[in-house]
Amino acid sequence: MSTSPTLGRHSVAFRLWASVLAVIAALFAVIGFSAWRSNQVQEQTTAIAAAMDAKVDAARRWAGLTTANVVRVQATAASAEPVIESMFKERLASSISEISQVQKSIEAMDLSPEDKALMERIAAERKTVLDSLGKIRGQKAADPAAAAQELTQRFNPAVDIYLKSLSEFADLQTSSKARLLAELAEQRKSTVRIAALLIVIVVAGLVAGAFWLVRSIQQPLAQAMEVAGQIAGGDLTTRVAVNRRDEFGLLLGAMDRMAGQLRQVVGEVRQGIESVSTASSEIATGNHDLSARTEQTASSLQQTASSMEELTATVGHSADTARQANQLASSAAEAATRGGQVVEQVVGNMAQITESSRRIGDIIGTIDGIAFQTNILALNAAVEAARAGEQGRGFAVVASEVRSLAQRSAEAAKEIKGLIGVSVERVEAGAQLVEQTGSAMNDIVHSVKRVTDLIGEIASAAGEQRDGIAQVNQAVTQLDQMTQQNAALVEESAAAAQSLREQSARLAEAVSVFKVDRQVVAAAAPATKAFRPAAPAAKKPTAAAATKPKPAAARKAPAPTAPAPTPKPGPAVTDEWESF
Repeated sequence: MSTSPTLGRHSVAFRLWASVLAVIAALFAVIGFSAWRSNQVQEQTTAIAAAMDAKVDAARRWAGLTTANVVRVQATAASAEPVIESMFKERLASSISEISQVQKSIEAMDLSPEDKALMERIAAERKTVLDSLGKIRGQKAADPAAAAQELTQRFNPAVDIYLKSLSEFADLQTSSKARLLAELAEQRKSTVRIAALLIVIVVAGLVAGAFWLVRSIQQPLAQAMEVAGQIAGGDLTTRVAVNRRDEFGLLLGAMDRMAGQLRQVVGEVRQGIESVSTASSEIATGNHDLSARTEQTASSLQQTASSMEELTATVGHSADTARQANQLASSAAEAATRGGQVVEQVVGNMAQITESSRRIGDIIGTIDGIAFQTNILALNAAVEAARAGEQGRGFAVVASEVRSLAQRSAEAAKEIKGLIGVSVERVEAGAQLVEQTGSAMNDIVHSVKRVTDLIGEIASAAGEQRDGIAQVNQAVTQLDQMTQQNAALVEESAAAAQSLREQSARLAEAVSVFKVDRQVVAAAAPATKAFRPAAPAAKKPTAAAATKPKPAAARKAPAPTAPAPTPKPGPAVTDEWESF
């Protein structure tokens, strides 16, 4: 199927956006023209209505002022009171001046020739009325009858004609306004008809563009569907001629490359099916040998696990004994610490006793001094009594007794002082012995604490050994479990190899429906080789890991592999195949 290169020159996105933008531009043009024309007509309508209304209002104002002046003139002419004449005179002059201003404002407006002719006639009629009014004023004082005649014969008829002309001017403006508004309404309808015509043109262009766009999309889609149908039917020998540069050209090129890749893949698959069958047989044999070796390894691991459990129990017993010894050593250290505290208290008490003995010696010295002074005083009293003669004899006897008591007190104080001195020396000697005992007790306490620390370290090391052996035991148990799981996986692998052999047969049957070139099959033949299991390399024992091994989760045995259904030929969706 051939397509026009002109349609495929630009991308689909470009064509779509160009169509959309063209429609948007046309709609904006129509809307802009309609809005501009409607706005112009609306502005003209508003301006004309305002001008006409201003003319009508001015004419009505003019007529109202004129009517009021006519009433004032008639009242002044009919009345002979000077007060009324003077009162209406000022108002009449003011109204005439205002009418002149209104007349000037109308003449300054945009007037048609008919308006100008009517305004000239109104101005002449106004002049006639003003002239008649001047005569009435002049004749009012000299000849009231002539003034009344002027009023009835000339002034009133002239005023009627004057007011009719003003009414005619207002009616003329109203009719002109209605006529112009009708013309503007007709222009508005004409604008609507033009906009409708433009919309019809835009719709016609849109239909033509849509037909062109659909035609530019349908042709490459039909070609792509034809190629996809051939590939879906298993015919991979199809070739796609691409003469487009848009997205459909890229799609057709990708489909051509996909067909080429499928041809190569199907050829390689046909050559690889035999290799897969051979490899699956060798895998089954290797899995059988691996299963036997795995069972032997599992038996050895069970024996190792039993030995590790016994070693764990022995180390745990040693750790418990070390912990009990650590508790006893801690109790001894606490007792030694309490003994050291008691000795420290004894040393403090001995120091207090020594201090008290020293204070007693000081007090005895004070008593000895008092006895010596008492003896001196008694001697002085005896001398004074001897001087007094007979009158002082009794006092001399008392002084003699006091002196005797003072001497005995001094002797007793000397003996006590001697005993206290000996006691103080003994107490000081005892305090030194107690201090030495306290120092020895402190050494004992430090030694007991050191022994306690050593026993604690031994207990901690024993606990760590117990934990380490428990971890090793756990690791061995996990290794045993994983070995058993590996044995189950080996059996599953053997079943999977058998299933793989069956699936390779089904795959050969499935790819036989594809039609490929013989050159492709011949080129793919040397690229495939039968799978050969490599000999297992001898592994050296590795050192135990320092970290604590985590228990491995029990692996569930996979469900038996179900036979694969026979694939149905269908369209491929990928462009490149790396592996099958």
